[in-house]
Amino acid sequence: MKIFRSSMSALNVTSDTGFTAFILIGFPSLGEAQFWISFPLCCIYLIAITGNCTIVFIIKTESSLHEPMYFFLAMLAAIDILVVNSVIPKMLGILWFNAREISFNACLVQMYCIHSLSATESTILVAMAYDRYVAICNPLRHASILTGSVVAKIGLVAVIRGAALMAPLPCLINRLPYCKATVLSHSYCLHQDVMKFSCADISVNIIYGLIVIISAMGVDSLLIFLSYFLILKAVLRLSWEARLKTFSTCISHLCAVLIFYIPFIGLSMVHRFGKHSAPSIAIAMANVYLLVPPVLNPLVYGLKTKQIRQRVLKVFHHNVTRPARLS
Repeated sequence: MKIFRSSMSALNVTSDTGFTAFILIGFPSLGEAQFWISFPLCCIYLIAITGNCTIVFIIKTESSLHEPMYFFLAMLAAIDILVVNSVIPKMLGILWFNAREISFNACLVQMYCIHSLSATESTILVAMAYDRYVAICNPLRHASILTGSVVAKIGLVAVIRGAALMAPLPCLINRLPYCKATVLSHSYCLHQDVMKFSCADISVNIIYGLIVIISAMGVDSLLIFLSYFLILKAVLRLSWEARLKTFSTCISHLCAVLIFYIPFIGLSMVHRFGKHSAPSIAIAMANVYLLVPPVLNPLVYGLKTKQIRQRVLKVFHHNVTRPARLS
């Protein structure tokens, strides 16, 4: 906790006038071992970037994968790339160079990027659930319903929705005065974390945060549940072998949904009701929420999706055997 106390004293804010920066806490419970955490974090960063870039590249270059499900997967991978790039470089700066300070404006930008990308990712997961519903419950019309232009419009709507829903957050934070040391609870800026350091009434922030959670994540999770309820009803009419074969096409998406929503729900619960819980719980949950999905999504889809797995193996085999041919 020595690092935490030194960080607290590093920023002495007594009024909102001239306020310029926040302090990011990093991993205070680990003490001096924080430096060594940076190496696993680097591995996570490389795995996430490599895996998601590979997914995007394969879907772009392989014509057999030019289907709605894979286009949505490419969008999901692109979002995950943006998420890790908005978070991990600063986290590595904290661990390697003790660069804990983040300017007020940079904090607002990072906060907006994280929340808008999360909302966009949630919308894409709904679109993927709808794609599975149409493919299983109405397969003859799948190609005519989810055309290339419709998929592109859904992607555009997902981006606009995420950007519009989260646009008020920086304004709501910017209007608040800060009258005490603002050492944030995480290694990056979140709205629910930043607002609690204000010395003014934050009721508007709390209410809008609840509205966003209900209208975005709440509605999205309900739509995903409804899609899979209808899918389950349709699958139960099939034979046992057909059930397994049909439902296996949904396994990867179900894993992606659970990987995204379980940490999100856990982090929301900690911020809302875990005021007396250990700070390390909130830190761990926040890092799981942002870092685990970008790492696991490409691994899940790579292992569970036959077409992607075969294409990856084909590319790898080509790169391995090419030097032998040249020699």
